[in-house]
Amino acid sequence: MRLPLLPPDQLSDEQRPLYADMKAGIGEKFDDFIAIRDDGALMGPWNPWLRWPKMGGAIWDLTKAMSMAATLPDPARQVAILVTGAHFDAAYELYAHVEVAERDGMNDKRLSELCANIKPDDLSDEEGVAYDVAYALVNGGTLPRPCYDLAVDTFGQDGTAELIYLVGLYCLVSMTLNGFNVPVPEKQ
Repeated sequence: MRLPLLPPDQLSDEQRPLYADMKAGIGEKFDDFIAIRDDGALMGPWNPWLRWPKMGGAIWDLTKAMSMAATLPDPARQVAILVTGAHFDAAYELYAHVEVAERDGMNDKRLSELCANIKPDDLSDEEGVAYDVAYALVNGGTLPRPCYDLAVDTFGQDGTAELIYLVGLYCLVSMTLNGFNVPVPEKQ
């Protein structure tokens, strides 16, 4: 870990409102995994974002927009997020979203394959499209027309845009986690 966690009593005046907003959002939407240390320090990508509130606040606003007003089915979202995290080998991202996917009933075989960059053969149509779009995007280049067209047929134009932006957001999350070497918390 390259950045020590920031306990709430050590926050600057600029960091305090962002901390409060992040903590509330984490408690509302991200409660399946450890994201807050016992002393209130934020873990995962929130700690680096909190250190630089101008940039971190903008990323947090995008995260809230993508997470709290999501229209894509959650299983498809989790597939896209796991494909992205696996591509970048972002340990905390995989840890967190495996927890979310398990809560939603995703089985160990499917999770193992997604985390190993393998397309499971038992994905629903929506999950399969999310996999294909995420896989194509994280591997670079223009999203192939058949993938894009199938996404529009499956999720509509707005849902396809949300999926593309979701993959982009989790590329940024992965870079944050990997760049600052954010660890996975130990289970108690």
